[in-house]
Amino acid sequence: MRLGMAMPLAVAALLGVAVGYWAPPGLLEAGALGLLWLLGREQWRTLGLCVVMALSASQILLAKGAVLPEGLLQADLALEGTIESVEREEQLSRLMVRVTSCAPLDPARLPCADLQRVRLSFYAAPAIAVGEHWAMTVRLRPPAGFANPGTFDYSAWLWREGIQATGYVRSEPGAERLSVPAWSLREQALDYLDAQPLSPLTRRWLAAVTLGAGDRLEQEDWDLLNASGTTHLVVISGLHVGLVATFVLLVLRGIARLIAPGQWRMAVWPWWAAGAAAIGYAWLAGLQPPAMRAMIMTLVGLWVASGRHAPGPWQAWWLALGLVVLMDPLSVWRPGLWLSFIAVLLLILIWQRRPRPQGLLGWSSGLVRTQLLLAPLMAGAVLLAFARLAPSAPLANLVAVPLVSVILVPLGLLGWLLSPIPYLGAFSWQLFGDITTLLVGFLEVTTDWLPLWWPLPELVLPLALLLGLVSLLWALPGLSAALRVGAMFLLVPAMLTLTPSRPGAETLEVNFHDVGQGQLIELRSANYRLLYDTGPRFTSGFMPLGMLWPQGQRFDDVLVSHADLDHAGGVPALGEHDVGRFLAPAGDSIGVPFEPCRRGQEWKRDGVVYRVLWPPQESMELSSNDRSCVLEVTVGSERLLITGDVSREVERRLLLEVTLPVTLLVAGHHGSQTSSGPQLVQTLLPQYVLYSAGRRNAYGHPHADVVRRFRHAGSCQWSTALDGAVTFHFVESEGVTLHAARRQPWRRDGVDGTCVGVESRQ
Repeated sequence: MRLGMAMPLAVAALLGVAVGYWAPPGLLEAGALGLLWLLGREQWRTLGLCVVMALSASQILLAKGAVLPEGLLQADLALEGTIESVEREEQLSRLMVRVTSCAPLDPARLPCADLQRVRLSFYAAPAIAVGEHWAMTVRLRPPAGFANPGTFDYSAWLWREGIQATGYVRSEPGAERLSVPAWSLREQALDYLDAQPLSPLTRRWLAAVTLGAGDRLEQEDWDLLNASGTTHLVVISGLHVGLVATFVLLVLRGIARLIAPGQWRMAVWPWWAAGAAAIGYAWLAGLQPPAMRAMIMTLVGLWVASGRHAPGPWQAWWLALGLVVLMDPLSVWRPGLWLSFIAVLLLILIWQRRPRPQGLLGWSSGLVRTQLLLAPLMAGAVLLAFARLAPSAPLANLVAVPLVSVILVPLGLLGWLLSPIPYLGAFSWQLFGDITTLLVGFLEVTTDWLPLWWPLPELVLPLALLLGLVSLLWALPGLSAALRVGAMFLLVPAMLTLTPSRPGAETLEVNFHDVGQGQLIELRSANYRLLYDTGPRFTSGFMPLGMLWPQGQRFDDVLVSHADLDHAGGVPALGEHDVGRFLAPAGDSIGVPFEPCRRGQEWKRDGVVYRVLWPPQESMELSSNDRSCVLEVTVGSERLLITGDVSREVERRLLLEVTLPVTLLVAGHHGSQTSSGPQLVQTLLPQYVLYSAGRRNAYGHPHADVVRRFRHAGSCQWSTALDGAVTFHFVESEGVTLHAARRQPWRRDGVDGTCVGVESRQ
């Protein structure tokens, strides 16, 4: 590749990803005509770039086309595949499976032969090992997840990991192991490591640092690494692959100097051998995306360092980016790709045109300077990618980076090299374990002193931008010291004074969180915060509430409509937060002490009036659903009504208590046919209706009759199943505005605009 083609290559690969993802109509035809035109005009360079763009676009199109069709929901599928990973949680195993064949048991159903990778839950699974080939009957669904702003996007994770479906393994017919794993040097190495008389901590870190087996680390290890901002040290990255390549290069150049003292600098074979070592080590580490990315960056770095017709550092940066994207287009959605390349970009800025450090003092000061300049930019990048900030990261990395790169990684690899020699390999690993224990202790102290911080979503972007500006301010060459110091006096106070926006006086923000088949509503005003219901708790024990906010939140009141798990399931997760008061129906049990909610209770906060309309004082004879706490919230002339799971009979009794008009009604019982009766709908005629329901739920919520009923009443209907989290803003002087986490095409066009789009599975 000629010098000067690197940046166009990278841009072409990235454009191909964008074109493949959005896939405008007529893409194939326009592309074919464009290629023919370039071919006729003999525009070879442009033609080559178009081919690069087509290659990356085609991979994205194939990934999109492999997603499970909606028509295979609830269908039994015969699937065969190779186990890529196994995660065990008591009786539940989670499998990542590379699909080799798939077909529906009913031949009349749509085919599923395009599936490439699926994630399965397997209850009471037999012993399953990575690399085994299994046949199993499964039920799958297209990849999807909750859509709540500022939280982990499971759908995006499934997409960037190339997973086209999720589901579970059927117990009948039983799954069958078709073959044992093929021989793998990596698995043999892990088995050998497990057999060594080492502490569990040493084995876990050795597996992660030298073999890229991050799955061997426990959750407490990841929590510590995330809190200290040192996760990159235990993922096979450019640091590890580069160290291996550098070690091989230095050793072989030393041998070349002995063999040919006068011409050793011209020897090419040490460079080729170092490249081969980088490829072999990445392959040994499993050639997962981080290892492959590190391998490509290391190979390009070796080319630059060799000086033989090599590109400059900027061309090398673009070349590595283009090759990574071309080989793995889905990596564009992986934060690790951009974290790696942003770090290398800043390193180029920091070190370009600077003299090479001399001596121990020079290298030490260079390392400190590099870490201090990297810290704010990487903190901002991590903040954008993961919405978290590790305040201890600069200090932790200042110690951990040289310790891992100069001592731990060489010691670990030396232990593997010397493992056939009695005592020497064991001694290297024992020393590795002792230093790792000291490092872990140091990280624990720093994170206790400066714990991990999860800023509110609205602070993430401005804080990340300010951190990036601080880093660039000191990294960019040519800026005067006065400008840098003066700008810091502006940037630092700006970061320290960032505060989240809060609703104003007589303003109410109502968030209907997407928690699946359940209900969780957050109501916030200037100085008051209330939760109505806490979302579900699933059979696996997972509670969606636990992923919505960082711990330590303050909730003035938590009103649980009734004790069903889809409404009260998240109560245990509130143990990490500060709750002023729990309210629930008398006679229910929600796992914590509470004050009974009863008709007639009323309180006012920030000009917003809260009134409990149900249940009555004597309600023990009612069913659990009919004892639901019904809440009416009034902001000026706007009114919100939440009816829990009460039946039509109770709804009719409530009509005497409700103040009209009702702006927003939360449909009873998730849109079930047992609620939202004709009398309630025709009396209230709400402007908006919200269904708290799960995507593709098995109950068919909302029911078709209910949807039609509100449609005929002229209500605009929204559903967390389709729209994700929906936020309403009630402002006394301005009315109501709303925002949905998922943008649906039908809500931007059509005769009725945003009022169309809710569907039922009945």
